[in-house]
Amino acid sequence: MLHAIEQPNFTKERLVELDISQDCSNGSVTLSTVPSDKPGSARRVAPMQSFNDLAEMRISLARKVRAESVAALNLVLADAMTLRDLYKKHHWQTSGATFFELHVLFERHHGEQVRLIDAIAERIQTLGGVSIAMAADVVETTMLVRPPRDREEPLLQLVRLVDAHERVLYGVRVAAQRAAMLGDDGTHNLLVSDVIRTNEKQAWFVQEHLRRGRLDRGS
Repeated sequence: MLHAIEQPNFTKERLVELDISQDCSNGSVTLSTVPSDKPGSARRVAPMQSFNDLAEMRISLARKVRAESVAALNLVLADAMTLRDLYKKHHWQTSGATFFELHVLFERHHGEQVRLIDAIAERIQTLGGVSIAMAADVVETTMLVRPPRDREEPLLQLVRLVDAHERVLYGVRVAAQRAAMLGDDGTHNLLVSDVIRTNEKQAWFVQEHLRRGRLDRGS
């Protein structure tokens, strides 16, 4: 039996008004009583900094160098955010005899990826760039394979993680070598000391679990 669905009534949004004195002594924020007929995009103010723009940063690096490093770091950031979410997916969905071990492992690796993401994003800002942030932008940028929504068996979860780490490491090594050539020591150090080493160690842990799982299966 089909049921009629009543169309919701959309109310007009209130505008935010800023009441700021010239000396900034009695600034306040109030809601306007006048509703707006304009769609959200039409009300949007100019951004403080466009995504492809580079702010001036006096850190002894040429603008061209900073721009190239920002572009490379945003690619690394998108992959790291995707890997972070892959770990969280597997943390929630793992099952079977190794549930507890993998549940704990995936959560720990997820937390380590979160810390890496923050460090990468801060490096982008330090260089005067704008870091990628929203999920839709990450999906368009990442080189990692998107997993299905389905709940997969633990061995397949581990295989996916091994593949993801290898893809991440390939991209990061290329970016690190380029940063060294450009003389961007800060970016090179972050990629080698933090991103590469963390992903190598996580890949090692995941592959050890994968080997043990295959031995248990007799394959």
